[in-house]
Amino acid sequence: MIPMLDNTIKNELTNQLTKIEQHFDGKVAFYYGAIEPGIIKIFRDFIEKMAEYEKKKELLIFFLNTPGGSAESAEKMVEIIRFHFSEVYFVVPDFALSAGTILCMSGDRIYMDYSSSLGPIDPQVHNGKEWVPALGYLDKVAEMLEKAKDDKLTEAEFLILQNQDLAVLSRYEQARDLTVTLLKKWLVEYKFNNWTVHETSKKGQPVTKEEKQQRAEEIAKTLGDNKRWHSHGRMIGPDTLQSVLRLKIDDYSTDGELRQLIRNYNDLLTQYIAREGYPYFLHCRDYF
Repeated sequence: MIPMLDNTIKNELTNQLTKIEQHFDGKVAFYYGAIEPGIIKIFRDFIEKMAEYEKKKELLIFFLNTPGGSAESAEKMVEIIRFHFSEVYFVVPDFALSAGTILCMSGDRIYMDYSSSLGPIDPQVHNGKEWVPALGYLDKVAEMLEKAKDDKLTEAEFLILQNQDLAVLSRYEQARDLTVTLLKKWLVEYKFNNWTVHETSKKGQPVTKEEKQQRAEEIAKTLGDNKRWHSHGRMIGPDTLQSVLRLKIDDYSTDGELRQLIRNYNDLLTQYIAREGYPYFLHCRDYF
């Protein structure tokens, strides 16, 4: 039996969710938590349940709140989503970092306001104890190797370098390469799907597949550049995404009606999650 307060919250969330579904003419799903292998089966069942009761709906509006996680898990989530929905809009009211940013790049559109954030795509790998950013390790090893080439390596650095596990470093390199591969594939296939005509330097001219691939690679390299962002947890807002990466964002900062719809739903739900201390939470019309 759901306590009376929880039942009131549930009803109000359904009411707010319905308004968003009507606005977009699609189905709303909400995901909160890290992106990890352990959530995949639950996520699969969640998406299948949504697809069952609305088979005619081809648009998914996916609310995402995540600190990141595994690129491999993000890839599997995209495969599950795209099996059931042909069009996907990601809504990021707060933040979707690391693997969350990678996941957003599989969307046809990305909705953010001025306070929303994506992040660098430094992949996180599990070292047996915790999730750690891979590029930090690779950059440091590359720096020491460069110093060794110039005969400037200190004794302490030599000992650190000597103790590196090559298999682990190889795994980090594979994780880095996977993030770039996924980003390039999804941007071209989904985000750039309707990008047919140039809007700036070649205004009016048709966009070629090669140009889409080139732009996708530029975005992937920039998001994966540790020297630019300096921090794995750096929060990148829509202005930077559009001006620096030239990535089109549906910025609803000045759309008072849509901003209110999104915040009413997202803020109530995240406050409830915080109150209960849930590490993960999924929500849709029939899943609470």
